[in-house]
Amino acid sequence: MFAYSKEYEQIILAVKMISHKKYFSSHLLLWNKKNNTRQMPWKGETDPYKIWLSEIILQQTRVEQGWDYYNRFLKVFPTIEKLALAPEQKIFKLWEGLGYYTRCKNLIATAKFITHNNGGIFPGSYDEILALKGIGPYTAAAIASFAFNLPYAVLDGNVFRVLARFFAIRLPIDNNAAKKYFATLANELLDKKNPGVYNQAIMDFGAVICKPQNPLCKICSLKNKCKSLTDGLINQIPVKEKRIVKKDRWLYYFLVVYNNKVYVRKRATNDIWQNLYEFILTEVKKEKSSNDLKPQKLIKTLPGNNVYSNIIISKKYKQQLTHQNIYGRFILINAQKPLNITGYEPVSFKHLKKMAFPKIITVYLAEQGIVL
Repeated sequence: MFAYSKEYEQIILAVKMISHKKYFSSHLLLWNKKNNTRQMPWKGETDPYKIWLSEIILQQTRVEQGWDYYNRFLKVFPTIEKLALAPEQKIFKLWEGLGYYTRCKNLIATAKFITHNNGGIFPGSYDEILALKGIGPYTAAAIASFAFNLPYAVLDGNVFRVLARFFAIRLPIDNNAAKKYFATLANELLDKKNPGVYNQAIMDFGAVICKPQNPLCKICSLKNKCKSLTDGLINQIPVKEKRIVKKDRWLYYFLVVYNNKVYVRKRATNDIWQNLYEFILTEVKKEKSSNDLKPQKLIKTLPGNNVYSNIIISKKYKQQLTHQNIYGRFILINAQKPLNITGYEPVSFKHLKKMAFPKIITVYLAEQGIVL
């Protein structure tokens, strides 16, 4: 009688894994060919500038939200040279509302570098692309595969989820060691002849079939060999080991009006919303009480010896960031003489339309009819 050894069992498992991987890749591409109807304006694009632009916009942003921004950017800046030579404030204004403004700063820096240091030609190798400011392994792989047909697998949230579920991988996807494991697996599964097609297919599959919540397992093309589905682990995978603890911040903005102008400044500190504009700010550690919001108390927080009138206090506003909850109120107030306040300058209400503000401020201004 034949005796099974541990070595033989390992060979059998290895063969099964190879078969499993071939099944995954072939059925994914079959789904992409027959059933993938997901539409996006950058899909199928081979221009590296347009691919790069779409990927930067989509970082931390839903496709539905990024779609309009992508189209507007291309209309105003059809080439990377146009973007590089544009006034930075114009670019920030166009970005307004997308959040994560470091992306916009990196976009500008990279556009200028390619234009002035690379003759306006987008780099054509993975390593050169990865070296650009604001570009990580995922974005570099996306540009390399979509624009230059280079065999680099993308690894974003959708891909992590699809791979983790299909192979029932319980390694935490936010762990560095696990990320290396997933990267190796993703590159093994990649169709080296058609990397761009494969990369788009797996991201689309994660977005429309293997969704974070309520995945469409009944119509999934991979369901017959999906280990998480077989083992009843769909809702437990992927695994994360870190929890985001959000910090609450309380911002009170004073719109001090004198001679039909309001005082603003550009945020220059290494904090949220760097390079965006804001009104006179007082930040406190906890929400002000109703007693603290009385006009006579609010006036005391303003600099100088001025006389104020027509004080209007807004409702409470909220903006959620990845690691912070921002709460704010706006105090619209008239001054009888100019303010002597360092860092702020008076601008007309008409000019506010040209300035880029954080979302919490733009929402307030729009609701008040101050900036439309």
